Amino acid sequence: MSTRVFPERPILVVDDERAALDGFEVALVSSGYTNIVTMDDSRKVLPFIAEHEAELILLDLIMPHVSGTELIEEIKRRRPEVPIIIITAVNDIDSVVECIRNGAQDYILKPVDKDHLRNRVQQALERRELERENRLLRASLLDGEIRHPEAFSDIVTQDQKMHAIFRYCEAVAPSTKPILITGETGTGKELVAQALHRLSGRKGEFVAVNIAAFDDPVFADTLFGHSRGAFTGADTPRAGLVEKAAGGTLFLDEIGDLPALSQVKLLRLLQEKEYFPVGSDNAKKANVRIVASTLKNLVDLRHRGLFRDDLYYRLTTHRIHIPPLRERPGDIPCLLDHFLELDAREQKRKPPSYHPELINLLRSYAFPGNIRELRGMISDAFMNHASHMLSSSSFRQYIMNECDTKLLTSSIGTTDDLETLQFTTENLPTLKSAIDTMTSKLICKAMEISGGNQTVASGLLGITQQALSAKIKKLKSIK
Repeated sequence: MSTRVFPERPILVVDDERAALDGFEVALVSSGYTNIVTMDDSRKVLPFIAEHEAELILLDLIMPHVSGTELIEEIKRRRPEVPIIIITAVNDIDSVVECIRNGAQDYILKPVDKDHLRNRVQQALERRELERENRLLRASLLDGEIRHPEAFSDIVTQDQKMHAIFRYCEAVAPSTKPILITGETGTGKELVAQALHRLSGRKGEFVAVNIAAFDDPVFADTLFGHSRGAFTGADTPRAGLVEKAAGGTLFLDEIGDLPALSQVKLLRLLQEKEYFPVGSDNAKKANVRIVASTLKNLVDLRHRGLFRDDLYYRLTTHRIHIPPLRERPGDIPCLLDHFLELDAREQKRKPPSYHPELINLLRSYAFPGNIRELRGMISDAFMNHASHMLSSSSFRQYIMNECDTKLLTSSIGTTDDLETLQFTTENLPTLKSAIDTMTSKLICKAMEISGGNQTVASGLLGITQQALSAKIKKLKSIK
């Protein structure tokens, strides 16, 4: 496995004392940073930044040849986006204030504590990353164009809400921060995660895992691996998915089902960028981007004490919500054509034609299973069609079967409706009046469920469309 540098651009450390440079390098490497450039001659700094972009500069204040104070002004003129942390053995507040006014972000006093150095460096890198993301996000949203449509080739849509999501993905994909994708089942959350990975430019793998049924031991072993002898049967060490996805993206599906103890372990991975394999006391550094998804309401889980607040805030640095299919009915025609083409190619057959009424029929259905449900309906209809024209009957039957129970329970099976039937001798209506009342309710409910589509509504009621149309006209005339 190749060793990947982190961060992608180097951390430049400048100090005229070689011993101090060695100490900084050891401290940074032990904190997981591997892309480090050290310089003991301040005259080399400006030529270096003329050819290379540093991610962060640690700069000694007092040096021969060119002082840190002089370098700050010139660095900020040439590379204003690069953060600078001043290092000084002199607790001279006036000098520090002057450096910060000239563009330094922070300062550290010598002798440098390793944990203090790690925290300051981490804060500086996170701040720079957020600034970079904000610039990209503003540029992407103002641009209004999808710059890399090839990254979304697996997602079939013409919906403007989805296109806005694509632009947001392009803006946040280069970030190393976690992303939370929410949406109902079957909306395509994993496809969006794959697009984010393609856009990120990360060289490692995209690794996906559904953690819905994982208890804590299985979660830890799957993600972090185990050492030899960690448990019975662990005869050899095994790498986990975090290591498999090194330099890439780890997609955690159904994050809302994560057990409490596993949440603590995931939080450590996100905060410290390190983890412990099962059975090991030695922490391993992680270079992986976490993308998580859920169909659950994490805010509600937080309020109920089932999901940690700190983990929630770590995961939601960037958030993407995918709208359900019923909120983008304009996608149904292109999805229908796309899936018919896929099925035809797989079966080595010609894609069938279909009547325009089929689109209206599909748009009338709520699709609780979203695109995955539509995909299944289309495949079933394709395999059962025998002519060049795709029949609407199988779609209509499926929708009627799905809606039938809903119609019965919502119209005549509720407590309120049953109570209306508890008549006394004083207010007992005629049989015709009671039937007319219930018929009116059933027709109204069928039309509501079908979205006003009389073809679907008549199928739900078990009558012809002509009969339903006549009954609706009669009801309107009575009113």
